[in-house]
Amino acid sequence: MDLMPRTLDGQITMEKTPSYFVTREAPARISAMSKDTKLIVVVRDPVTRAISDYTQTLSKRPDIPTFESLTFKNRTAGLIDTSWSAIQIGIYAKHLEHWLRHFPIGQMLFVSGERLISDPAGELGRVQDFLGLKRIITDKHFYFNKTKGFPCLKKAEGSSKPHCLGKTKGRTHPEIDREVVQRLRDFYRPFNLKFYQMTGHDFGWDG
Repeated sequence: MDLMPRTLDGQITMEKTPSYFVTREAPARISAMSKDTKLIVVVRDPVTRAISDYTQTLSKRPDIPTFESLTFKNRTAGLIDTSWSAIQIGIYAKHLEHWLRHFPIGQMLFVSGERLISDPAGELGRVQDFLGLKRIITDKHFYFNKTKGFPCLKKAEGSSKPHCLGKTKGRTHPEIDREVVQRLRDFYRPFNLKFYQMTGHDFGWDG
């Protein structure tokens, strides 16, 4: 709390740390700090997420093994290596169980990473409603950057320039063996279905 700015009545303080969702100690610690905290989690198709995770690591360490070899404990048996963080993070239902021991589902909003790209204003409308804010951000605040493959803000706060996501976003993913992608889809399906039930929202990753 000492690291947070002073917040006046009518103001909301936000803090972003992606690793919280998958850190076992985080739910209890946040609950101990403030039981009323609202939690926003951006999730995307866990297969795409794993490939994206690998792509980011590959850009820093080009000598790492292939995605295919890291995915399996035993490829012949089709045994997925769930200890690899790129795979483990996408088992959302498992992580959510820890959070639901400390927070009601109504205090959590799950934002679709796919819809954040295809309909940023619509998805941010859900965020604004969840936080009890007036819907100020609309379609007119965005334009689609074809080079990046992402929407950008037309004008960033206090600047005349548009704001796009940084260099680390929108990297081209390596070509992954289709059979491996299918095996991962089959692996994640039951976890995805459980996650849809828990959140009351079908994210459409299994279509």
